[in-house]
Amino acid sequence: MSWARELEELRRREKLAEKMGGEDKVARQHGRGKMDARARLAALCDEGSFREIGKIAGKASYDEDGNLEAVLPAPFLFGKATINGRPVVATADDFTIRGGAADAGISRKMVQAEKMAHELKLPIVRMIDGTGGGGSVKTLEQIGATYIPAVPGWSDVVANLETVPVVTLALGPTAGLGAARVVASHYSIMVKGLSQIFAAGPAVVDGLGEAYKGSDDHQQAKEDLGGSGIHTRNGVVDDEVASEAEAFARARHFLSFMPEHAGQLARRSECADPVDRREEELLSLVPREDKEVYSMRRAVGLVFDTGTVFEIGMHWGRACITALARLNGWPVAVLASDPSFLGGSWDAKTSEKVERFVKLADQFRLPIVHMVDNPGFMIGRDAELAGTIRYGVQAMNAVYKATVPLASIVLRRAYGIAGSAMSNAETYQYRYCWPSGDWGSLPIAGGLEVAYKSELEAAEDPDAELAAIRDRLDKVTSPFRSAERFNVEDIIDPRDTRPLLCEFADLAWRRLHAET
Repeated sequence: MSWARELEELRRREKLAEKMGGEDKVARQHGRGKMDARARLAALCDEGSFREIGKIAGKASYDEDGNLEAVLPAPFLFGKATINGRPVVATADDFTIRGGAADAGISRKMVQAEKMAHELKLPIVRMIDGTGGGGSVKTLEQIGATYIPAVPGWSDVVANLETVPVVTLALGPTAGLGAARVVASHYSIMVKGLSQIFAAGPAVVDGLGEAYKGSDDHQQAKEDLGGSGIHTRNGVVDDEVASEAEAFARARHFLSFMPEHAGQLARRSECADPVDRREEELLSLVPREDKEVYSMRRAVGLVFDTGTVFEIGMHWGRACITALARLNGWPVAVLASDPSFLGGSWDAKTSEKVERFVKLADQFRLPIVHMVDNPGFMIGRDAELAGTIRYGVQAMNAVYKATVPLASIVLRRAYGIAGSAMSNAETYQYRYCWPSGDWGSLPIAGGLEVAYKSELEAAEDPDAELAAIRDRLDKVTSPFRSAERFNVEDIIDPRDTRPLLCEFADLAWRRLHAET
């Protein structure tokens, strides 16, 4: 009276599910240079840790006697796994089954994956390849009617954004709901040449009569419409990588900085980098000529724990570098001006990027380190057309609303409203300034001729008078004058930056642990 026969039936159905869309479809997937869904799950997760849920779900066909003939598995796989030894919900679309369209699957699987992450407070990783839930014209004919669109379980997607780290990897052409699922995340990745994202693909765009005409080459048309070169530059997706393996590695790395859910604190790592390391290079990093640029990425690399800097969104909002890093093993969020792009001025996209990143840091309780060289918001007609001031104020609002500890290092410039957005000025200013500091309500050098117009017109030698004025103001703008009045807290030797920031990280995490 055992149940061995039923277990044999279960194993048979599991083997059918493992065939995915069939040998030909899987071979076609591999022929495109893409891994299949099951291989992706094995590569992403800790070895042997993935436990699939709903493996045998799908569309079965039976003979006239009711015996199982075949199974078309649902084009969505999910289950519990571990990444870096910590539990996660891992999901993957199966493009070998009708391009991953959920019309061929069971939408409840996707809903349950999101619910599992939310209710058990587990990070969720989505590997998206295809429409990921989009419909098809053929299906409408089969149904015999159209329907008002709705997305089952989208409220769970929204809830997850508020409660757990959400990572998405676009691993193929991704449209409709699939594209929406990519964007609804805290960290997203595209693979160059492999991934494309669009609200609707080239054929639909052309069919609707838009002026866009893609290449006759189907793959090139998809790249031209929604390749990674577009979406990792406009801020739709955070990062671009060269391979699926690199995408998996970056997803794992991002999660290593995160807690498992909002309300839990992230973990400290072992640190072999001396806290008291003082880099001689920092002393001469900032040039004396105010219009010369230098490498802020180099400064970041010299200050934080060696090898821990994980930059996010390198190709968009480029006037500010955003990264996760560690100080004495403690995870922190890093904002750092990039004077090599727009002189470090915040344009609309940079402001949007800063706002999003600060909100991420605050949500998951990561202290913020802001390395400042900001000459202000971008100015000019193009900046006004882009609505820069609105996005800029929203970025400043995010900084003021953040409740995690924040430390500022002013390397050089801090001008105007954007300069004041380095921190919340109403709170304790944990701030250090380098001797190269230069700040004010507006750059003095750009307004001398206007401010001293009458004196210059009356002077016998206007050039000499202007030089004399500059010399006087150079003394007034010395950072030591500000320190005299305690308008800045401390001017430091740049080589002391790392030791002081490690001290900040220790104190910041002491406070965060006291809050829990």
